[in-house]
Amino acid sequence: MEPIQLGRGDAAFIREVEAGSRQSVNKCCQCGNCTAGCPMSFSYDYTASQLMRLVQLGQRERVLSCRALWMCVTCEACTTRCPNEIDVARVLDVCRHMARREGYAGVRAQRLFVNSFLLPLRRFGRSYELGVMGLFKLQSFKWFADLALAPVMLLKRKLPFLPHRAKNRREVADIFKRFEERQLRALQARTPDPEDFENSGEEVRP
Repeated sequence: MEPIQLGRGDAAFIREVEAGSRQSVNKCCQCGNCTAGCPMSFSYDYTASQLMRLVQLGQRERVLSCRALWMCVTCEACTTRCPNEIDVARVLDVCRHMARREGYAGVRAQRLFVNSFLLPLRRFGRSYELGVMGLFKLQSFKWFADLALAPVMLLKRKLPFLPHRAKNRREVADIFKRFEERQLRALQARTPDPEDFENSGEEVRP
């Protein structure tokens, strides 16, 4: 990690993260338990404990532009292992929402997959595997990747040709609509609504 000049952090960023996550990031004592238990640390540019420290120091740009936010699988091992009972996974989730809202690119493949997953979910009220696969391949230009798996999945009925429409799909669509409205209000107020991250999870995003 490159040297950081203390005293030049973004205090507003710290307040935003704490408001959205309902966690006190200053409780982190940098014991490293979160990093030790993280199964994805090998793919991170900053470990979980380093990210917590960056948040403590108000390093908005470094946190929101990092790769680690998009490689996190939200297994919550970091949260479970924290001796100070900080919900580290929630803090990272809030940062990921902020990065998406403020236009940080992140990891392209992960971002495209999330978009491909959410579009059918919003329209049909449940996942549509063939649609997700098609959208992802169209956007990522990986048209022939894993193509050999398709016949096997079709034989096992894992890729239905037609989507199944959930009975409560309008209610699911309303969740997306409410979330977008809250995101807009949060962006205008520059302070995130905690409800944005309370029930949305990584999957429920515009």
